[in-house]
Amino acid sequence: MDRRAFEALEDQVLAPHAMRSANSRGRVHAEAEHPFRLNFQRDRDRIIHSTAFRRLEYKTQVFVNYEGDYYRTRLTHTMEAAQITRTLARALRLNQDLAEAVALAHDMGHTPFGHAGERVLNQLMVGHGGFEHNAQSLRIVDVLEERYPTFKGLNLSWEVREGIVKHSPPYDKPLAAAFAPGRAPCLEAQLVDYADEIAYNTHDIDDGLKSGLLSPEQLNDVTLWRETFGRVKTTHPGAGFRIWRYQVQGALIDLFVTDLIATVEARLHDLKLESVEAVREYGEPIATFSPRLEEQRLELKAFLLEKLYRHYRVTRMAVKAQKVMADLFHAYLDEPAQLPPHILSRCAAGEDHPRVIADYIAGMTDRFALDEHSKLFDPNTRV
Repeated sequence: MDRRAFEALEDQVLAPHAMRSANSRGRVHAEAEHPFRLNFQRDRDRIIHSTAFRRLEYKTQVFVNYEGDYYRTRLTHTMEAAQITRTLARALRLNQDLAEAVALAHDMGHTPFGHAGERVLNQLMVGHGGFEHNAQSLRIVDVLEERYPTFKGLNLSWEVREGIVKHSPPYDKPLAAAFAPGRAPCLEAQLVDYADEIAYNTHDIDDGLKSGLLSPEQLNDVTLWRETFGRVKTTHPGAGFRIWRYQVQGALIDLFVTDLIATVEARLHDLKLESVEAVREYGEPIATFSPRLEEQRLELKAFLLEKLYRHYRVTRMAVKAQKVMADLFHAYLDEPAQLPPHILSRCAAGEDHPRVIADYIAGMTDRFALDEHSKLFDPNTRV
């Protein structure tokens, strides 16, 4: 089958409100179509082969890489979110390649040390445009990746780039100025925001239990855990907690995904949204959970914020991470000659020094940032 045959197959299989590959608004830099690969398929593959995507393997989700091999990294989280996104898109007859491409790219702009790193870098960049990971993800795919002889970036399709910026509301934020501000993105992109949360809400329970930062007794206060754990234990009475824990995680993902699919289908029907343009013009998210599950999701999210993300051990690491990143930023700003030549050359070419430094630090993995900090500030470390 060639590309046109696959495009015809999309017309047959996809829902009326699904984005067709052939209807993409295209790329910034014109490229010849591939003989048998679709537009969004090519975008997905370019993301997977990018440097920034590989670096996610050693970037923090909740636990810093050296704390253990078991815990999720930014890469494994992204893979789980992408898998959930594909499940949602397939069930709703949406464009799986587009949805997966947005999911795979949605966290590429994250700094080392997770959200703690993002917060400190944003503070350091006050007066220089700030720092936000979605904006950085777009900057990576548009500018920072260098793989092609005639243009910078990955030259992704307009819809994937829009999804990176607008997969979560609001849709009129300044970053969306070049992507139909105020209009909703494709439904494929909207699903990514929910797949992302389904993934981290469920796997953070697992990592919290494995680390000992959360206990089963604490989780019994959470409705979703208590009800799901009760069903699992009744179904598999002799399995033991280690198996029950994994079964609860899978059951919770299934519960969230099934509810989201049913709720989206009902909203599309009730609102009579039968085209991509109708979804866009609606201007608000179509993707949402049912009221009861949404209430339980918020309860779980509040629990994780209080008991896991604000746990003293996580807080200690966040404070250390903020110091590491601030030290690096000021060291490079005070003496740019400490930057490696390929980074320093951007400053010499006239680029804004703080932005160049922010790009460099944001691209670091956790362990590279820690090693670089030792080289700059520990007199006993070889530089």
